[in-house]
Amino acid sequence: MSSYFRSSNARRVGRIGFTLVELLVVIAIIGILVGLLLPAVQAAREAARRMSCQNNLKQLGLALHNYESAMKCFPSANVSIGGSANQPWSGQAFLLPYVEGGTAYNMINFSIGYHAAGNKANFPPSGIAALKIPVLMCPSEINDRQRLNAAGVPEHYPLNYGLNVGEFLIYQPVQRVDGGGAFGANAKIKPSSFVDGLSNTVGMSEVKAYNPRFHDVTSMPLAAPIRPEDVATSYTGGGAWGIASGHTEWVCGRAIHNGFTTTFTPNTLVPYLLDGRTYDIDVSSSREGVSPTAPTYGVITSRSYHPGVVNTLNMDGSVRTIANTIQLSTWRALGTRDRGEVVAEVE
Repeated sequence: MSSYFRSSNARRVGRIGFTLVELLVVIAIIGILVGLLLPAVQAAREAARRMSCQNNLKQLGLALHNYESAMKCFPSANVSIGGSANQPWSGQAFLLPYVEGGTAYNMINFSIGYHAAGNKANFPPSGIAALKIPVLMCPSEINDRQRLNAAGVPEHYPLNYGLNVGEFLIYQPVQRVDGGGAFGANAKIKPSSFVDGLSNTVGMSEVKAYNPRFHDVTSMPLAAPIRPEDVATSYTGGGAWGIASGHTEWVCGRAIHNGFTTTFTPNTLVPYLLDGRTYDIDVSSSREGVSPTAPTYGVITSRSYHPGVVNTLNMDGSVRTIANTIQLSTWRALGTRDRGEVVAEVE
């Protein structure tokens, strides 16, 4: 009898736990479930980031209208005349008091450049230009970091929300004509200037930080390119190449850093092949303030990390999501303030 119980107990003990095959099956099932759930989790996270991005734009919309209420006009895209012409301040910098940046704003001397000693001294160790302005950064941006100079010292901080400065022409300094967008260089644009309606004019849209770019292109044609492929062949001659320097200076009022144009629809690839790699580039001719006579033209595309769309701010303060598939004519119509276009329902 005792031997029987010992044998029975031994069999029962031997059955405790999983076999190797059973364990592998469980692991495989868990892997399949994780594979099924991961896209849904990632999609939920991206939806949250996109909503946070939209909230940033809403805050900027409130700031624009609070600025207009105080100053009776919207801020200039930049001020490229006077003592700060070589380092023109951005329209975003003028909004600081209205986005919880009043302390920093009160310490800035806007009559001199952002790298001038008088401004750097108030913002040790790297100066105002290297300060992060949280409301200007999209949570989906993968390069949310300071830009370092050649010595490895922080010098600038990027931004993700550019000002609408027109379709292709950005600024003609001789006649002081801007590009017809929501914002202009050295301009004091009032709500009454928006003949097309504040709700039918895009004021700000997303841009990617550290975007490859050419600036000070000397052979820029006077007409906008027809195809994105035309840019690399005809719109980069004599320009200064930066592999990752566009939209890296939130303080700078030059459109290559703080703006966008409606030459092409959102997230259009503007290809430039270099050393076997294709870059998605922006270009501009003589930057605002560099020359008192040379005009500024630009192909500076609105881009984002949100799949298939960009978030935009209309000048009435409303926020809209624009699909990449929007018609170019509609996108350009949304980019002008006074051409009398009737904008149909936007995708």
